[in-house]
Amino acid sequence: MAHEMILTERHGRVGVITFNRPERLNALHPKMTAEMREQVEAWNEDAAVGAIVLTGAGRAFCAGADMGGWNRQIERQEQGADGNGQRREQAREREESLTELFIRSKPIVCAINGPAIGAGLTITLPCDVRIASPQARLSMRFIRVGVLPELASTYILPHIVGLGHAMELMLSGRIIGGEEAGRIGLVNRVVEADKLLDDAIATAAEMAFNPIESHLAIKRETWQHLAEGKLAEMMRNEMREFYAAQQRPSFKEAVRSFIEKRDPDFHRVS
Repeated sequence: MAHEMILTERHGRVGVITFNRPERLNALHPKMTAEMREQVEAWNEDAAVGAIVLTGAGRAFCAGADMGGWNRQIERQEQGADGNGQRREQAREREESLTELFIRSKPIVCAINGPAIGAGLTITLPCDVRIASPQARLSMRFIRVGVLPELASTYILPHIVGLGHAMELMLSGRIIGGEEAGRIGLVNRVVEADKLLDDAIATAAEMAFNPIESHLAIKRETWQHLAEGKLAEMMRNEMREFYAAQQRPSFKEAVRSFIEKRDPDFHRVS
């Protein structure tokens, strides 16, 4: 399977997916996301693969949303040329989210080698294990870019780090280092950068030794008990709030300030 924006390799029963847009700090792109989905699905169907590792090329894990794409979206809206916005929102509600995909997948271990910002952090939350290097930088940055957390992260994050830490991260949007992420339980452990990927692969291999059917049953039961069948409803609510936020002046100010390399002034535009 040929890819443009991810790299793949196998280590025994472990498949490794590497986000490969290092020049953009592996910011999410529709093609990169689609290729990741396809590869996860392929390995879910491959009995020779028992677990998956996600990591990033270069100095970042994933810097989150592609702000250039958001800026083009704003320009289309201002020109009255973005008539497909509501259809895109409806299509996203129908599409299986990454959260739902990862929950039903074989074990997934994240090797967070650098910045994991906004959506770059939330995609790790439904994964089974998160391991970070001391150079990792993690943030629920959504509020700083005029939108809200998504992918059920408003539900999952408090279960991982507790309500107090979760609210502080979401309401401030501040960036924390790998060591602090380990202290509050956002990552399972912190491993030196030169050993990070090896540690993640070894952790995945330990899981991959076990029966796949048992993995899937454990994950299914755990998430069913945790979410009581309401995960999809929570994500729909988040998505509606996310799109509502994109219509506010604060969103445009956040995107424009990023493009112009200045701090946003949310209170001037409110």
